[in-house]
Amino acid sequence: MKKIQVLGVHHITLTGADRQTSIDFWEGVLGMPFIFDQPNLDDPDEGHLYFDPGDGRLITIFTNENRKGNRDRTPTDPGCVHHVAFEVDRATFSQIPGRLEDRGVGHSGVKDRGFMDSIYFKDPLGLLIELACYKFIPPRGSSHAEVMLEAHKIRVAAGDGHIQEVHLAEAVALIVERGQASLSADRGARNPYR
Repeated sequence: MKKIQVLGVHHITLTGADRQTSIDFWEGVLGMPFIFDQPNLDDPDEGHLYFDPGDGRLITIFTNENRKGNRDRTPTDPGCVHHVAFEVDRATFSQIPGRLEDRGVGHSGVKDRGFMDSIYFKDPLGLLIELACYKFIPPRGSSHAEVMLEAHKIRVAAGDGHIQEVHLAEAVALIVERGQASLSADRGARNPYR
């Protein structure tokens, strides 16, 4: 038996209400370009809208003009989606609370997650949305996942409960040292300010 190796998220499809609510939220609030729409090929009574979340992947929404939104929190039973998270840059992240408040949208405030900062709020249909900003930049040729894996190993070896910025900084340095050669035989930390 062999595993089926995936290469990334192809798309996520959510059940929406009407077409305009979907466009107003995904493009009008989150800035995702509305790139195309067509009928839901499995249900001719529904539309199928496609948005680009910024990485060229797709967020798609099934719409139905007879379906109304319910702003109650979506179910969190086993097998249900708890929340969907999107990456934002630091400049945008700092403005999220004000931009949500301008729309009368409640939010969690900034949550420090050790390796990232997050803000949570509900979409117009009750789905919990997280906007997240990493606290680090991966070294060139590396990925956020590679840094997180190394930071996890460093955290476990230190006996710490969760990833913190010190673990991230050490992971980034380790990845740079491992991936970039140097003429120096000793690449250890030094103090030239003696």
